[in-house]
Amino acid sequence: MRILDDPSRCHPDRPAVLEQRVVDMAVERWSGSDVLQDQDLLAVEEALEIRLVYGATHRRTRKTISVTMRTPGNDLDLAIGFLFAEGLVHCPKDVQSIQHCGPPAGSLQLRNVVRVVLRSEAKIDLTGLERNFLSTSSCGVCGKASIEALPALHRTRLPDGFVVAASIIHELPDMLRHSQMVFDSTGGLHAAALFDRDGRLHDVKEDVGRHNALDKLVGRQFLDGMVPLYDRVLLVSGRVGYELVQKAIAAGIPILAAVGAPSSLAVDLARDANMTLVGFVRDGRFNVYSAAQRICD
Repeated sequence: MRILDDPSRCHPDRPAVLEQRVVDMAVERWSGSDVLQDQDLLAVEEALEIRLVYGATHRRTRKTISVTMRTPGNDLDLAIGFLFAEGLVHCPKDVQSIQHCGPPAGSLQLRNVVRVVLRSEAKIDLTGLERNFLSTSSCGVCGKASIEALPALHRTRLPDGFVVAASIIHELPDMLRHSQMVFDSTGGLHAAALFDRDGRLHDVKEDVGRHNALDKLVGRQFLDGMVPLYDRVLLVSGRVGYELVQKAIAAGIPILAAVGAPSSLAVDLARDANMTLVGFVRDGRFNVYSAAQRICD
């Protein structure tokens, strides 16, 4: 696999610009009757277009797969994590190359396009992309019957055997919080982190979108050949909906913990997949909604 930049189509300053995840903006600070002109750091939010090239060598197809709002940084990981969660890539050898690309050099939008080229022999099924991606809580689906109606991208039940002590679960939010560098500056980003059974942090990614943070995290592990992640605990900084559970199941993660609340559909899907779903991990307490056998005293 080649992870590269095409100098004929990519802005020479792109790497430095991409790492700019915060921006300084003017703000009025009001306190009672006092008004202070000041500056505030905000998390950057920009659109990212994911393009896919696939098919036989003599008949390549080029298609825009998704446009998502994200915080710049780890864009290649994000693109691969998204494609993997949607079942469009299955292993690193499916990917021939991945790069930032876009309009002619000099375009301000250049940094916001990633092109993933699959090997000609890679098998791909785009029918799943015809569904609406469940990125909001207003999709109108709920309950066990709705899960059966959704595409069965990864329906294999997760194996038992991985067990984590409750004391480790309690410690995860503090470890995550201390690793959120951009959040410290802006207070405006979600995070997803991977830990082992002893609570050691293996990786963390931040983004303005909770689903993007997880795609970045899983994408990096995918490119490193670490998926499936049967011996890892995933912690997310906010609430848990269907989409996060589906992405975690695709990566083979047996325990998903969250600082916030799960949705009913997230719990139904976790139970269906034998995933341990833990919510409200804060203040020395948590709730286990499914597969409690992986949590021990």
